[in-house]
Order: sequence, then C-alpha cells, then structure tokens
Amino acid sequence: MTTFLKPGVAWLFIRGLFAAWIPAAMADEYIAGMILLGVAPCTAMVFVWSRLCAGDANYTLVQVAINDLILVFAFAPLAAFLLGVSQVLVPWDTLLTAVGLFVVVPLLAGWFTRLLLRSPGRIERLEQRLKPLAIVSLIATVLVLFMVQAKAILANPLAIVLIAIPLIVQTYLIFWISAQWMRRWGQPRAIAAPGAMIGASNFFELAVAVAISLFGLNSGAALATVVGVLVEVPVMLSLVAIANRNQRLFPDQAAALR
Repeated sequence: MTTFLKPGVAWLFIRGLFAAWIPAAMADEYIAGMILLGVAPCTAMVFVWSRLCAGDANYTLVQVAINDLILVFAFAPLAAFLLGVSQVLVPWDTLLTAVGLFVVVPLLAGWFTRLLLRSPGRIERLEQRLKPLAIVSLIATVLVLFMVQAKAILANPLAIVLIAIPLIVQTYLIFWISAQWMRRWGQPRAIAAPGAMIGASNFFELAVAVAISLFGLNSGAALATVVGVLVEVPVMLSLVAIANRNQRLFPDQAAALR
C-alpha cells in the first residue's frame, strides 16, 4: 500500500497543489525521483532507527530480509509501472543493473562472508571492525551527493522546499498509518515502533543511483532523490522521538490494548 501511497502524495502536491510554481517537464522529473524513493524500502538505516527506539532486533532483521526480497524481485517492475503511469519511459536494463549492483551483490557478499567465517564470534568481530568504515562511507556518500547538487540547491531554494514538503508529509503519514495498524493488531512497542519506521523510510542510495543512471546527474529526478536524503534523517529522528515518548501510540505492553 505504501508503495502506491508515496507516488500518490507526490502527484497530489507536484502536479496539483504546486503546479503553478513548477514547469510541467520538471514536474515529471521530480515525480520520477519521488517514485524511485517510494518503491525502494529501506534495508540499512532501519537498524539504526530500531536501535534508537529499543526495537526488537530479530523482528527488524526479518523485516529487512523481506525488504531485500522485495527489492530483488519487485523494485524494477514497480518502478517501471509507476514511471510508466507518470508517462516517463525507462530502460529495463538500467533498473535491473541497479538492483544487481546495489542489492544482489551485497546480499551475495554477505552470504559468502558468512560461509567463510562460519563462527558467530568471528562474524561479530568483523562487524565491529567494519562499523566505523560503514559510517564514514555513508557520510562520504551524502557529502558527495550534496556537493554535486550544491549549485542546484542554492540556485532554486523554492524547488527544494516544494519537493521536501510532499516527502515529509508522506513520511509522517505512512508512519502514522503503520503505527495504527500495529496498534490495531496489538503489537508490542518493540515491534510496532520499528515496524512503523521501516514502512516510512527509503533506500535512498538505490534511488539516487537509479535516478542518476536514468535521468542524469543534474536532472530534476536526481535532485528530488537528494532532497529525499536531506529530509529523511531529521524526519526519521523526529519519528524516533515520537516512538520513544508517545505511550498512547506505542504502549509498552501489547496486553494493554486488548
């Protein structure tokens, strides 16, 4: 449901409420970037959000594994379908190559690493050694993205605001819908909180890579995905704060809901 809700919010704002301020051709590119964000469920940063809200690690791992499967089998078809509905034609080979490079290759690398190391202790030690490198790499990736798009961001701040608004709205909306769904089914806070955040977050690295491959480095689609990076971290941190403080939405015990 969230896969189709996110593009719906993008269409409502970009082609509806904000149509007077955005040229039609550029609006298509902005929506394309938002679609790529919307069909890429997060598989990495959700571990951070889950830990910050004391989420169940086993549940988070299972949900991330499911998201990986969705990316492998459904990202390209969903992206092609929704972009086609938006009258944006895309080459299938680019979508499939992006999935292979950013999803399949890391999954295979993790599987081979586990086979080679075998011992849980050795895997944990490797994880501890690689964790600082992973953090530095993520920060470097974000910095490079903003350096590349710096001129576009500074030259047209209104466009940044117009793109950011629907991205922020859809994130809070999906978080609330997911939280209500979890609450209706009586899930404990350790599952409900990370579950709501997993539904709201995006695999922005994949979305940025595909947007650049399909539309170019300086395109509106690439800019929209970079704005997605810009807003996601502070918005997700605010959702962590909500999950940690809102006892009504995320009660400590599921039994209290029955």
